[in-house]
Amino acid sequence: MTHSEFDAFRPPEPARRRRTGGVRSNGQRSNGRRRDGGDGSREMSMVPEPEFSSYYGRPVVKPAPWAEDVAAYLFLGGVAAGSALLGLGGQLTGRPTLRRNARLGALGAVGLGAVALVKDLGRPERFLNMLRTFKVTSPMSVGSWILSAFSAGAGVVAVAELDRLTGARLPLGPLRTVLRAVEGPAGFEAAIFAGPLAAYTAVLLGDTATPTWNAAHEELPFVFVSSAALASAGLAMITTPVYEAGPARKLAVVGVMGDVLAMRVMEHRMDPVVAEPLHLGKAGTMLKWSERLAIAGALGTLLGGRHRVVAAASGVALLTASALTRFGVFEAGLSSARDPRYTIEPQKKRLAARRAAGVTNDSITTAN
Repeated sequence: MTHSEFDAFRPPEPARRRRTGGVRSNGQRSNGRRRDGGDGSREMSMVPEPEFSSYYGRPVVKPAPWAEDVAAYLFLGGVAAGSALLGLGGQLTGRPTLRRNARLGALGAVGLGAVALVKDLGRPERFLNMLRTFKVTSPMSVGSWILSAFSAGAGVVAVAELDRLTGARLPLGPLRTVLRAVEGPAGFEAAIFAGPLAAYTAVLLGDTATPTWNAAHEELPFVFVSSAALASAGLAMITTPVYEAGPARKLAVVGVMGDVLAMRVMEHRMDPVVAEPLHLGKAGTMLKWSERLAIAGALGTLLGGRHRVVAAASGVALLTASALTRFGVFEAGLSSARDPRYTIEPQKKRLAARRAAGVTNDSITTAN
């Protein structure tokens, strides 16, 4: 008998039943009849009913070692991406207040997101280490470069706005001329990387073995991009006067439509078992309120978006809805990894489907 440090986690073994047949204590052989009235002709199942458990009661899939900092980064990255697009819209349509607020919002969101990401990593140099290589097949590697490229453009245009806001009092010296020359291209550069910044985090989650995230890997980028649109539009509606917030209102309505539709399509195409965490517990509550607030914000935008108070209230609803979407999807994934059922049942269904299709002689299925 061996001993292991994991013996404390071993579930207790059920007591073994003693045979009722064989030789009795008086030397006579039993006739095989059982005390419960059976004749012993049937074989009793020696295998217990299957339960959705795992070795030593551990989860089949190891939950991602991410805390709320990562969920905050998911949300802030979406706010920054959508704000960069609105900033470019303000730049092209001659809306200086919208352009300024969106650019500063993009820099603030990406800055806070970077702080949350570094906090999760533990040390700032770990982020720099991810920039040592570029691996196309790694969403983490590609995302690090997307974040860096986006931050460069967003930083340039935000500094230009701050310099204008302070009356050209920043100590830039001869760099001010260079800043004015590269401001326009930098706005385009940030907008180009805005879409990838909003979507790559969804690809990163879907690339894991976490059941709910992996099952939603095809539709989750659409959910995150739509969520980024309504979040940035909500922030712009809060900070920008209504006479310049027209592009933000349009983006808000489009974002809500995309968010609600993408979530419904995603849940419909997922295995019903793996989709359960999206409706249960804390994640279910957050996603339910996310949809309600998104619809309320869209209605407020359509019916009263030209009134300052209504526009600001609608913006708060949209911003909150986007945050609840990111945090809800994040929590649902962690919950699905903790319960072995969400790993085992879909695997059994996929195996049965392959066998029903006649695929029985590969490395996954067998003939029996």
